[in-house]
Amino acid sequence: MPSYLPLYLRNRSVNLYIGVLLLCNLLFINNRIPLIFGLFGLIEVFTFFYLSNQLSQNWIQISQKTINTKIFIFGFGVRLLWVIFSYIFYNVMTGQPFEFASADAKGYHDEAIWFSNLIKNNEINVYFDYIKDRYSDMGYPYYLGWQYWITGGSIILARILKAIYGAYTCVLIYKLAQRNFGEEVGRLSGIFCILLPNLVYYSGLHTKEVEMLLLSTFFVERADFVFRQKKINLRLVLLIIVLAGFLFFFRTVLGLTALFSLLSSVLLSRNRVVKIGNRALMGIWVTVAVMYFAGGKIANEVEKIWEARESNQTSSFTFRAERTNGNKFAKYVSGAVFVPLIVVIPFPTLVGTPNQENQQLLNGGNFVKNILSFFFVVGLYWLARNRLLRNHVLLLTYTFGYLIIIALSAFAQAERFHQPAIPLIMIFAALGISKLNNNIKPIFSWYMLFLFVAIIYWSWFKLAGRGMV
Repeated sequence: MPSYLPLYLRNRSVNLYIGVLLLCNLLFINNRIPLIFGLFGLIEVFTFFYLSNQLSQNWIQISQKTINTKIFIFGFGVRLLWVIFSYIFYNVMTGQPFEFASADAKGYHDEAIWFSNLIKNNEINVYFDYIKDRYSDMGYPYYLGWQYWITGGSIILARILKAIYGAYTCVLIYKLAQRNFGEEVGRLSGIFCILLPNLVYYSGLHTKEVEMLLLSTFFVERADFVFRQKKINLRLVLLIIVLAGFLFFFRTVLGLTALFSLLSSVLLSRNRVVKIGNRALMGIWVTVAVMYFAGGKIANEVEKIWEARESNQTSSFTFRAERTNGNKFAKYVSGAVFVPLIVVIPFPTLVGTPNQENQQLLNGGNFVKNILSFFFVVGLYWLARNRLLRNHVLLLTYTFGYLIIIALSAFAQAERFHQPAIPLIMIFAALGISKLNNNIKPIFSWYMLFLFVAIIYWSWFKLAGRGMV
């Protein structure tokens, strides 16, 4: 069983991507993906698989004392390069340092500038009057406003900080994976998080994903640490509850998922993993936290999300079907389609669809995630077969709790809404790769055939729904 990303997996994955990219360009030649985004995809796929193979072999001999530093330095270096390149690239392509279709990013930027000016004028109360009950969307602009107040509104400094946060997230994932599944899986998980384009990408944007991902990963890592200690540390428990509270201010369902995973760990974990004393104390703290959040205005947001859970998805996809350049097939899609595929999707956009430059730019990253999703399932199967699922309740309930919510929402196909689950998916994928053997290889070949057909069909679906083929 390999302790690194095998050459076999690297070569087959890269060859599949090249094959499906070429075939999409031939089949849909009049709507082929722009050359620049095709090159982005090639670079993303080649870089991930080749460097994952090289680093996972080269780092085998590195001591455990220095691996944290290695992961952070490489993680920061990759993200810093992207921050600098993307800043120039977006200025050239769009005339401003923001991505294509950057309504959210510019909205956060403008709101943060406004808030920083309110701070200067000692008028912070104006901001809270403006927010009212919209707590789930205030965390990032509030943070960014204070940052702008300190840095003078610097966009590039904000993104360098994102590169630091992203690199530290890679370290947290290594620690979490190493504690649960051993050193080899920990190192491979850390390398995946360093190189996965979907995680690197947001360091060069002005959206909230990097900060939200740091908070959510820090929450899971600290909660897992506390649960596995012989004696509970009340200060760390308080930190965990505070982190869960912060998540409500970035995305309500993320805060809910955090509390759900804590409660699930208290109720379902094996005694030898979570001691009875720790279970009781953590249960009390989680109960107090739930009562606190349920009794405040955040509870109103949770109630609204629950009441609109079905209509939101239906109305969103109907809107996408009927808008200009929309896909008329979108209104036929529902959670019944997304739930079975939620770990795998989104599939890469390898055709030239209008106003989808961001999806085209990140096509290689989505393909990498498609490949690793197979090994995510392998990792879960290995845990189930060996009756080890209850040893990792926190990771499993957090991952699946969030993914199921997304699958039943209006954002199931939106790549950025998958972000909080991706690092944990990388951990289970690394576990699956560590169990790769000759019995799994034929199944992987069939999966690659499925992926090949699915990407071709997805390309046709995107074009046919817009009347372009």
